[in-house]
Amino acid sequence: MALAIGDIAPDFEAETTEGPIRFHDWLGNSWGVLFSHPKDFTPVCTTELGTMARLKPEFDKRNTKIIGLSVDPVDNHKKWAVDIQDVVGFAPNYPMIGDTELKVSKAYGMLPAAVTGGSEGRTAADNQTVRNVFIVGPDKKVKLILVYPMTTGRNFDEVLRVLDSLQMTAKHRVATPANWKQGDDVIIAGSVSDDEAKKLWPQGFKAPRPYIRIVPQPRD
Repeated sequence: MALAIGDIAPDFEAETTEGPIRFHDWLGNSWGVLFSHPKDFTPVCTTELGTMARLKPEFDKRNTKIIGLSVDPVDNHKKWAVDIQDVVGFAPNYPMIGDTELKVSKAYGMLPAAVTGGSEGRTAADNQTVRNVFIVGPDKKVKLILVYPMTTGRNFDEVLRVLDSLQMTAKHRVATPANWKQGDDVIIAGSVSDDEAKKLWPQGFKAPRPYIRIVPQPRD
């Protein structure tokens, strides 16, 4: 079965560049972003890992831990970090999983369970499906899954935008419209009746259609 939004994120033990972890314990009460890579020393992924290092303070502000994954050994990750620093200006400042037995990649549906062997001898093309982003909530449930092709670098500003939406909508009974960003108006959730909405938003709301009720973004 493929992993879906709302599923419990598979727990796992793994070696990382910051020592061994058990994923759920490592996450604790934080949100988490797990982003995966098909191979060390690949060009697009080099830019992505450096970009996430640069953005880490933004994730920290949002009580969100970052963890990377590549199928290659942890020792290779540490050597790769030197290149990432040189190319992007930021070396990974978060743990990188060495998924040499492909256990995490299989558990998260990025590689078929039937794949045999480990990472040795496999190429980036063999592992091209290992280019995902998973956002996991403090409840350990999957909140977002993004899957990217080999040739397209990921937009981590978009991951931050989605994270802002997820954290707000987890707290308030609202949803965010297309292209929403911090400070924009939001939509009252469809599960809220008009009577409830009038109590929750006594200042009123705009309703261009009966099923679209617009209010300012909650501030707390």
